[in-house]
Amino acid sequence: MSSTRSAAVTATQAGSETRNVDFGASLLALGSGLIWSLGVLTNRLAKHTDAWQYLIWRSAAIILVVELLSRFRGERSPLVRAYNSGSRMLVGCFCLLVASLGFVYAVKNTTAANASFLASLTPLFAVLFARVVLHEKLTRATAASILVAFVGLSIMVAADIGAGSTIGNVSAVLSSIGLAGYAVCVRSGPTTDWAPVMPGYASMMIVLCSIVTAAKGNAFVPPVHDVMLAVFHGGVLIVFGTLVFNAATKKISAVAMTVFAQSEMVFAPIWVYLWLHEAPKRWTLIGGAIILAAVVTLAVADARARSRTT
Repeated sequence: MSSTRSAAVTATQAGSETRNVDFGASLLALGSGLIWSLGVLTNRLAKHTDAWQYLIWRSAAIILVVELLSRFRGERSPLVRAYNSGSRMLVGCFCLLVASLGFVYAVKNTTAANASFLASLTPLFAVLFARVVLHEKLTRATAASILVAFVGLSIMVAADIGAGSTIGNVSAVLSSIGLAGYAVCVRSGPTTDWAPVMPGYASMMIVLCSIVTAAKGNAFVPPVHDVMLAVFHGGVLIVFGTLVFNAATKKISAVAMTVFAQSEMVFAPIWVYLWLHEAPKRWTLIGGAIILAAVVTLAVADARARSRTT
């Protein structure tokens, strides 16, 4: 799931940038993206729930598993710490709330390819927000990558006009914006322990989605099949994928992780195509390829800039 992926990536970016790429760790990083990408399938296969119902159960599973793991390790409750760690943590949780809701809603209302490629704009939005909020320098290479990415965005949106999936595309972009906001939170507090953010945003999600579900008159307990898919997504795919990713971050630089993390966005439409026979449109693939190329170029340019200053 993209919000978890971004949380792991941006938290890594707050640490050291000087580690060498380890082959085994690289495989773990790619594998974590593969695990997260399967969440698109569980989302789409839960046909009798809307995004709000799905997120209630997915979020509950995240909280349960994370709390059990913390109890097993003898740690304090991460959910309690999420609300006792200051305003920056709460803002970070809210940003991930927007990101997660936006992505799941996008998957429910547009193609998996559109949702994935548009959500991969996160690193570029993060650069823009960091410039405005943290006054970080915007290099020519970064500016060029951003312009190229928005060319890809324009191609995808223009190709989808009239297809009835505008709300899904907008939701995917909002997901990117939410993740970028979280990235800025992490950069503004590099010494903060961001581990509680996952159950923190999940608890906010349960409250929000419960209110909307009640207002819409929908059932809080949808068909068991859909509930199990949502629980599997949150408790297994998101949590286990994050554990695999965190293991990889110990041996790989943040720049490399930024690139490897895009594997989730590449695999997601592939699974939907193989399982549900949903073939991406040609212009969607072209626009998505341009976006991914811009993100990778941004990461490479950042790596070179840092190497010259060390």
